[in-house]
Amino acid sequence: MKNRIKDLFASGKGNILSVYYTAGFPTFDSTAAIATALEKGGADIIEIGIPYSDPVADGPTIQESNKIALENGVTLPKILEQVKLIRKTVKIPIILMGYVNPVMQYGIERFAKDAAAAGVDGVILPDLPMDAFLAEYKTTFEAANLSNTFLISPTTSEDRIRKIDNETDGFIYAVSASSITGAKGEFADTQLQYFDRLKTMKLKNPFLIGFGISDHATFAKASSYGAGAIVGSAFINVLKKSANVASDSEAFAVSLKNNSKS
Repeated sequence: MKNRIKDLFASGKGNILSVYYTAGFPTFDSTAAIATALEKGGADIIEIGIPYSDPVADGPTIQESNKIALENGVTLPKILEQVKLIRKTVKIPIILMGYVNPVMQYGIERFAKDAAAAGVDGVILPDLPMDAFLAEYKTTFEAANLSNTFLISPTTSEDRIRKIDNETDGFIYAVSASSITGAKGEFADTQLQYFDRLKTMKLKNPFLIGFGISDHATFAKASSYGAGAIVGSAFINVLKKSANVASDSEAFAVSLKNNSKS
């Protein structure tokens, strides 16, 4: 079976922009409009966040968006309904990202089946241990043609990076710093050394750099090392202040991909 994530990276395309936002934020009904606008603006992947009551790995921006989304009545079943709606028009890969607890409550096999049926291409579950994935999730996800993405950070050992690379079938999420999410500005020399180390490892899977991507400059810098970059908190901040999420989402994607059009 074809998978949009695998097809995208197999195409050899560079400067891949993956944009994260929380489902049901800023309003319950904005999820689909944002996805459509991001694709129109040049985003290559959409990461839709599953809101959770205790998002410990996220910074205050994404934590707040989780809180508001939950208050707006977002649940995992409703997110899958929203993805079905998005899939009527949006062609680029869709990833669901969140904590493993809501997926466990939903039921792993049921989640995999329903997510695939809705049009989801992959998942990112940062708090899912690799051993648990291999023992309980991998076969189920593969049967549903869902890619699973693991995270690595500057403190991840080379042995573990190699193991993650071996068990990955889409891309690797390279966290730029060992900290919570959030837009940071410029990359430090130690971060650039880490990106360079990943580049020289000649991994079989491409990697996207996330955490600290906030504008065209940081996106372009990250893309010069990896296959592209992931932006989250900076986009959530745009949505938080937006009076028109569709036009602002499109403009944000355009500005990251090519600042001459911003």
